[in-house]
Amino acid sequence: MTPERYAKIVRVLSLRQPTLSLLMDEVNKPHNFSAILRTCDAVGVLTAHAVPPKNGVSGNGLLPTFNATSGSAEKWVAVQPHASALEAVATLQAQGMQVLATHLSQRSVDYRELDYTRPTCVLLGAEKWGVSDEAADAADANIIIPMFGMVQSLNVSVAAATILFEAQRQRLAAGMYAERQLSDAEFERLRFEWAYPELAPLYRERSEPYPALGAAGELLSPEAPR
Repeated sequence: MTPERYAKIVRVLSLRQPTLSLLMDEVNKPHNFSAILRTCDAVGVLTAHAVPPKNGVSGNGLLPTFNATSGSAEKWVAVQPHASALEAVATLQAQGMQVLATHLSQRSVDYRELDYTRPTCVLLGAEKWGVSDEAADAADANIIIPMFGMVQSLNVSVAAATILFEAQRQRLAAGMYAERQLSDAEFERLRFEWAYPELAPLYRERSEPYPALGAAGELLSPEAPR
């Protein structure tokens, strides 16, 4: 652990937005899944959510395999699996999140009209199937990206980036990246897990607290549990 890497970890954690998330409903192509996680990391999403695909390339009930497209983002963005989009929407709404489904319906609005400074989760579906009508109905709002060309929609990873960077723009204007959004306890936990990913499981297995870290990220209690 170099002081420079530790400083970057602290800086990135200080910018994480625990009230901004994204839910992937059966996004089945690994390169799309990975590209979306890369965008999540870029805008400061702490945890993404996903319903494993039942059809298509990765239709095995498991989350798509990460590949080089992610740029190692899977190390920095946790992915919470859900059994269904309806269950995920209900869970997120119970946590105080507004869920915005990318879906064309009579109540759809331009994605830029919504307030992303509120606790928000963006719901996207796989390119072939999109978000189900049931999940879109359960969402707090339906949003669309206006299209002026011959094609009707963007690639799902491009759509995710378009919407998440609008969320970033609004949150930057509101000063939400200027102050740390993580609680002290979560910040301390993640700081150790990101800095020492090989040691953290050892402490968890023993139900022992993580050791304190020095100003440069050094272990103040260097001996790991055996």
